[in-house]
Amino acid sequence: MIQIENLYAGYVGKTVLKGIHLEFRPGELLAVLGPNGCGKSTLLRTVNGLLPKTSGEIRIDDIPIEDLRIKEIARKMTYLPQVRAVPNITARKLVLHGRFPHLAYPRRYRSEDYEIVDQALCMVGAEELSDCPLNELSGGQQQKIYLAMALAQDTATIFMDEPTTYLDVGCQLEVMELGRRLADEGKSVVMVLHELCLALRYAHRIALISKGELCQIGTPQELYHSHILEQVMGVSLGCVETEQGIRYYYK
Repeated sequence: MIQIENLYAGYVGKTVLKGIHLEFRPGELLAVLGPNGCGKSTLLRTVNGLLPKTSGEIRIDDIPIEDLRIKEIARKMTYLPQVRAVPNITARKLVLHGRFPHLAYPRRYRSEDYEIVDQALCMVGAEELSDCPLNELSGGQQQKIYLAMALAQDTATIFMDEPTTYLDVGCQLEVMELGRRLADEGKSVVMVLHELCLALRYAHRIALISKGELCQIGTPQELYHSHILEQVMGVSLGCVETEQGIRYYYK
């Protein structure tokens, strides 16, 4: 489990995150919500060691992140950023990059690495894209391949920054179903999302951030009934009971 205590972080001359207390639990899909510029992506980048923290503590399985090497961190958590380069390689070769933290130098792939990669491509429904050049795929197809690379890294915690970007509605639902399935299998899944109704439908808990501070954390029902999502996000929400469970909508 990853724990954050009194975290302050940001960029040179600008503090973005202010006193964040949060934990990412196994078996849970946590949605991180908030207005643009509130610090959601900064949170993910800081927890993954890509941005230095100003103060506070980040602990991974009770070990301070400063005491772990980069490769050790990469074996414990996966980070799928919002903006990514598109190299001129095939989809399968990109997904193989997810195995790097598990390989010794020089990198030589084993049969188990290829098996894990093929399973990851299958999980995101992209096995037919395996041999396609990545730069010839659509934005939605590329997103699936990057998701497969994140799965191939095979870590206990997976951070995804806007994983439904570029995807049509059907594919968005597939990604959210995948996130829930991974959480049900015991992984900790953390998603930064802008689509509130998806977060309310699929997340076990929601962390709402505003102006760099954690406003509230709780179940979707708790945040919905508190009306804080409407206050912070500037929207009006409703819900309806269906045979498949509660469904949320914009009024």
